[in-house]
Amino acid sequence: MAVILNIETAADICSLSISVNGTAVAEKHSNELHSHASCTAVFAEELKQYATDKGLEFDAVAVSAGPGSYTGLRIGCSFAKGFCYGSGLPLIAIPTLKIMAQGFMQTAGNTDGLLCPMLDARRMEVYAAVYDSGLNGIQAPAPEIIDEESFARLLDNNKIYFFGNGSDKCRDTIKSPNAVFKGDLPPLATYMSRLSEDCFNKRDFADLAYFEPAYLKEFMISTPKHKVI
Repeated sequence: MAVILNIETAADICSLSISVNGTAVAEKHSNELHSHASCTAVFAEELKQYATDKGLEFDAVAVSAGPGSYTGLRIGCSFAKGFCYGSGLPLIAIPTLKIMAQGFMQTAGNTDGLLCPMLDARRMEVYAAVYDSGLNGIQAPAPEIIDEESFARLLDNNKIYFFGNGSDKCRDTIKSPNAVFKGDLPPLATYMSRLSEDCFNKRDFADLAYFEPAYLKEFMISTPKHKVI
């Protein structure tokens, strides 16, 4: 039986959970924007207390590995690493888009097509991946500039469910009758439970010293065009 602290901070929602044997037993989340810095440690402490009260000891920490928000991922990754260092626990890193695909399977049930989670990367760019209903990778996570030919080869022979906060802006561009748009579905820590359990059982751990999450875009500081004196 693996007891895992799951941390998801890649998108707008700050979300943490405890999973036992691949099932979420407790969770904390905040829908408030930009709350990752103020909520992550607080939620972790509350969940740690819950685990203590239930006589549970953590076996690992799982963190959303991106792509996603630069700030959110930095906060989640840094906290997860620190927790692991301090507790002597292994770190599990799970791709954010795969977490979204797992969430779709949990909320929609069995599907008759492929799954394409999308995260908004501004303009007509998204980060996307394609999975089958067993969450096997069909197309690896990558940046996509959406046009009429996007996913055309796969759409010729498959129904594809598009979801996530990058999917709505693609509705008017991807015209295939096999494209089904399901709207936003944020990644949540509760969706990590089965994935982190699977990684734990396979001993698929990230290197604590060298692991870095995958960002949507590097954080850049722009210089004002007009100086204000």
